[in-house]
Amino acid sequence: MKRSFYALIALAAALTLFGVQSAEAQTAKWASKVHIVFFPGGPAGGVFAVNVYNGAKQAAEDLGCKVDYEWSNWDPQTMMQQFREAMAIRPDGIAVMGHPGDEAFDPLIEQAEKQGIIVTSDNTPLPKMQARYAPKGFGYVGADLYKAGWDLATQAVKEFNLQAGDRAMVWGLLSQPTRGLRTKGAIDALKKLGLTVDYIEIDSATNADPAAGAPTFAGYVASHPDVKLVITDHGGLTATAETYLKAAGKQPGQIIVAGFDMSPATVTAVKNGWTQLVIDQQEWLQGYLSVLQICLTKVYGFSGLDINTGAGFVDKNNVNFIAPLAEKNIR
Repeated sequence: MKRSFYALIALAAALTLFGVQSAEAQTAKWASKVHIVFFPGGPAGGVFAVNVYNGAKQAAEDLGCKVDYEWSNWDPQTMMQQFREAMAIRPDGIAVMGHPGDEAFDPLIEQAEKQGIIVTSDNTPLPKMQARYAPKGFGYVGADLYKAGWDLATQAVKEFNLQAGDRAMVWGLLSQPTRGLRTKGAIDALKKLGLTVDYIEIDSATNADPAAGAPTFAGYVASHPDVKLVITDHGGLTATAETYLKAAGKQPGQIIVAGFDMSPATVTAVKNGWTQLVIDQQEWLQGYLSVLQICLTKVYGFSGLDINTGAGFVDKNNVNFIAPLAEKNIR
């Protein structure tokens, strides 16, 4: 919290600086000479990734920088290969998602930093690289992953009056070293509260195309008919809750579904009772502020900012406020 507070102060100061520039300088777009390669993470147009992309695109329009986009289908190996290709064209900066984790990604980032390329991350942190290269602009924009998983699970148990001994399933990404912390946080919280927890790893097919997971979900429910709560640790899966429940022969509300990230489909699912609780990472900000980070560092020499974008819940009580923004892929 303290780091985020100081980061926001620095950001506000920077924006104030831009505000006092002359009209001529503002018209010229102060970051017009900056070239960035940006990773939205998922498939082009996919849930969550499109919001991140829209944020980055808006930042590019506001700041005047040139941004190229690399779509990775949420695959860590693809991200690493695309990073190698991005380094080869020598951009001023690369904004990555940290899904491959420090151990796998760090050697490549070290190479980029030696070449003078500014690297920053969003959505999934790379703590070692951030600690080492923060003075050179390596920041993080996204949720505190472990805490986000813990908070979602805790809120779901509280809000829906679940009891010790009730069965819950977590559908997540424990196999990914850093990204999996969110899944681990949810599992740990449920176990501490006394629930029986089943875990399913999101396979590569479902990771890329959430609808492909419908048979997995239906099979799980058939063999665990007493399941009361399902937590989906993936924005695409959260948006597909209605498909999953229908495949399992369930009606709205028969199984409580809690997950991550808003989208038009998720708004509809919440309104219609298929999904009960969502934690919002505000992914549009992850795109916008990562592009801004690189421009701040390249043009003004600012160090890396650490900004937590994931702290709010959406349910039937406040979904109508979020809905118009979700339709525009901003929330």
